[in-house]
Amino acid sequence: MERRKFLATCGTLLAGGSLAAMGSVLAVKASRNEGDMMWQIDPEKCVQCGRCQTECVLPVSAVKCFHANQVCGYCDLCGGYYRANVKELNTAAENMMCPTGAIQRKFVEEPYFEYTIDEELCNGCGKCVKGCSSFGNGSLFLQIQQERCLGCNECKISKVCVSGAIQRVPVGTAYKLKEHA
Repeated sequence: MERRKFLATCGTLLAGGSLAAMGSVLAVKASRNEGDMMWQIDPEKCVQCGRCQTECVLPVSAVKCFHANQVCGYCDLCGGYYRANVKELNTAAENMMCPTGAIQRKFVEEPYFEYTIDEELCNGCGKCVKGCSSFGNGSLFLQIQQERCLGCNECKISKVCVSGAIQRVPVGTAYKLKEHA
């Protein structure tokens, strides 16, 4: 066989194998049904230990902060946004609770502010959740972002979760939300 023909055949086989592998991964994800399971955090059990940020197999954790808008007081002095005992209410890094700047604040009307989470910046550390629960009404909580989660058979975070807040639940089960403070 000529070298050129051999290389063309190898290239075709490699490309076909790659497409077949990608197709099977997509087929597995598409075939999820109600009997399949997913990982989920119970916000009532979570103690914001910080392990969601450090123990996920992904470079940036699939665990993200969520905001229960119906619970939020839209406070000027938000315990999830500002550190405790800040001298000034400004956005200087030393005043902010979030180390990545994932919490965005927008003025609504005196004295109310709207808080949103920039999912791309959130690393799942839980510092804002702990601050909101300690000095606020607890409207921030951690949850696994299913679009990011790999759905590992044995979630590394769940193995080290000190409160047992991470469990497998049926895919049809809705996200557990924080309903009250």
